[in-house]
Amino acid sequence: MPRPSPSLIAVLCLSAGLGACASDRFEGPKTRAPGPRAEFEAPVAAIPSGTVTAAPLAPPPGASASPDAPPPPPPPGPVAGLNPSAPAVVAEPVTPPPPPPPVTTTGRAAVVGGWDARDATGASCRVTLSSTPSLDLYKASTSGCSNKELGRVSAWDYRDGEVYLYQPGGSVAARLRQGGAGLDGALTKSGASLALNR
Repeated sequence: MPRPSPSLIAVLCLSAGLGACASDRFEGPKTRAPGPRAEFEAPVAAIPSGTVTAAPLAPPPGASASPDAPPPPPPPGPVAGLNPSAPAVVAEPVTPPPPPPPVTTTGRAAVVGGWDARDATGASCRVTLSSTPSLDLYKASTSGCSNKELGRVSAWDYRDGEVYLYQPGGSVAARLRQGGAGLDGALTKSGASLALNR
């Protein structure tokens, strides 16, 4: 028969010791010597109780028993947590800020776009001032102009508050100044008046 290893012997001893402790703990209640605690350990007889009945709880004070009923009005008097002697603070109505003033564009950006041109004879046509650069000027075009000076406009510029309309070759066809919602001026060669309106 093989000899048991020391670790197996240790495990067996430990198991035996725990078993002895466990058997000592679970043997059952031991009798105690009578003393001051003995009177408290005596069994107590149960007291008979009345019958228990179930019923729905009553609604809290101020609440209606019906779930469809509207909530009751708040009780009169000061609200709990507020100082009754303090004066009531009334919030002033908030007025919206005034709208910002309309942005008025001046200068070159204000004159970019399409215009209805009318010369001194009453003839009208369309002049378009583009924001596309063309060398040191900006592109312009006309359509339906019976006036030859105005019909040949191909470029424009804005300098010192005035709009200059140019013909091919760089000659100035007209000079106009902003006046109200439009441009007022004259054709350079003939001196006839010219007005551009939106």
